Amino acid sequence: MDDFTRAEAAAQFLLLQSTLCPTIGLVLGSGLGSFADELSDATRIPYANIPYFPLSTAVGHAGKMVIGIVGEVSVAAMQGRVHLYEGYSSNEVAFPIRVFGRMGIRAVILTNAAGGINLEYKQGALVVISDHINLQGTNPLVGPNDDHLGPRFPDMTQAYSKPYREITLGAARRLGKTVHQGVYAGLLGPSYETPAEIRYLRTIGADLVGMSTIAEVIAARHMGIKVLAISCVTNMAAGISDEVLNHEDVLATGERVKGDFVALLRAVLPEIAKDVEG
Repeated sequence: MDDFTRAEAAAQFLLLQSTLCPTIGLVLGSGLGSFADELSDATRIPYANIPYFPLSTAVGHAGKMVIGIVGEVSVAAMQGRVHLYEGYSSNEVAFPIRVFGRMGIRAVILTNAAGGINLEYKQGALVVISDHINLQGTNPLVGPNDDHLGPRFPDMTQAYSKPYREITLGAARRLGKTVHQGVYAGLLGPSYETPAEIRYLRTIGADLVGMSTIAEVIAARHMGIKVLAISCVTNMAAGISDEVLNHEDVLATGERVKGDFVALLRAVLPEIAKDVEG
């Protein structure tokens, strides 16, 4: 069975679980999944119940799809994602985005926990991703192209929607919050980067580093889905300080900035909804 058919089956299953028809999808990364707990009229579906859906094994990823309402906006929110370092292929990592596309979702907001490379960032900073550098050694579009999903050679010039970035920065100003913009480098993981690797990443123009997001963005743009991505700087990258990096600190920082993150999402969602539904 091909990816299109599997994605269609999963999408139809999810649409039958709720009376809502969301046009915006959320992917909530490490320590940020609790936003989905605040949705009203929510239906929660474990990934294990969704046909063909990959199962998240990372700590801090609940592994549930939540369809519900934020304010007056219907969304489908993924509480956790899967990663290449869990042993999944790039194609499997991208599969939930393809399901979103078959559900009728036209915009996705991706979030992640990232290491800060840019020395202007501090632990807990929120950064709107303006572009990415794919150093994961793979791409979800490798192999025969399915024209039902998108073109063979999709353009990535505007991988991250400039209007959505401007909406987010404007919302942050109104909230009195400092939100940065930066370039995200995606690596395979699961080991954190060495100080030498961080120096290399800074040299080639990266402001942030993480182990997710890239495959999802490529798959979204392949399908014509608009993308906004926001990183939470949960730690400064290796070599910037003498601190030992660990996942517990990542989760703790995500919890600490949850209030700012939720406020920003609540401010941004109505404006993105106007774009996709208008």
